[in-house]
This record gives sequence, C-alpha cells and structure tokens, in this order.
Amino acid sequence: MSKFYNPIRSRNIYQPFSEKPFKLSRSKIDLFIDCPRCFYLDRRLGVGRPPGFPFALNSAVDALLKNEFDALRKTGTQHPLQEQYGIDAVPVAHEHLDQWRENFVGVQFHHEPTNLIITGAIDDLWKNSLDEYIVVDY
Repeated sequence: MSKFYNPIRSRNIYQPFSEKPFKLSRSKIDLFIDCPRCFYLDRRLGVGRPPGFPFALNSAVDALLKNEFDALRKTGTQHPLQEQYGIDAVPVAHEHLDQWRENFVGVQFHHEPTNLIITGAIDDLWKNSLDEYIVVDY
C-alpha cells in the first residue's frame, strides 16, 4: 500500500443516530446516483474511491468562463452564445456570489427531516426576464 494514500477515513463518516447535522455535497449525491454501494462505503464506512486525475484543462476553462461572464455581469449584457441560442438570461450580480462560488462554503441548505446539510458551489448566476435566478454549472 502506498504511504501517500490511505483509503480508510475516520472523519466525515455518517452516524445515523447523531444529533449533529451531516454535510453532503452535490458530488456525493452524484456518487449515490452512480453507485449506491460506493456511496455507502465512502460515507458510512470511510472507504473512499482512489483520487482521480487533476483536470487542468477543465479548471482552466472554468476560470476563463467565470472571467468572461464576470466582465459581462459588470455591463449587464448577454454573452454572444446566449444571444445565438436564444437564452433569456444575463449574468447577474449578487452580494453572496463570491461566497457561493467557494468550494467548501458554497450554498448550504439544512434539510431538517433528514438532518442533512446539502452543500455545493455554483459557477455562475443568471437572471431571466421573469426575474427568476438560474444557477449555472460550467
């Protein structure tokens, strides 16, 4: 076994009878949908999947898109692709946008019946002509 990777974790383990709310990220919900057994091993037993490869290209595209839409947000204009495809929305400023974009902070919602705190960071926030917010994931 590699000295750099320990597959068994002792933190962030779901304890069904704990009174403390348990945080669950959007990506862990995706894991459950993908593979319920993998989710159980990860969240209940602490046996996570091996770490994946870093996605340098994905991270670069994400940063470029955020910068491009941030510039359009300042002018209140649509992106040319939004216009081309008839998307009724513009990037919108919000006082919490920077916080919502931060990994490990993001948006949080406490679902009291299950005592789960659902978390996730967003990439962007748009608003349409009906004054509805649209959460965007690049």
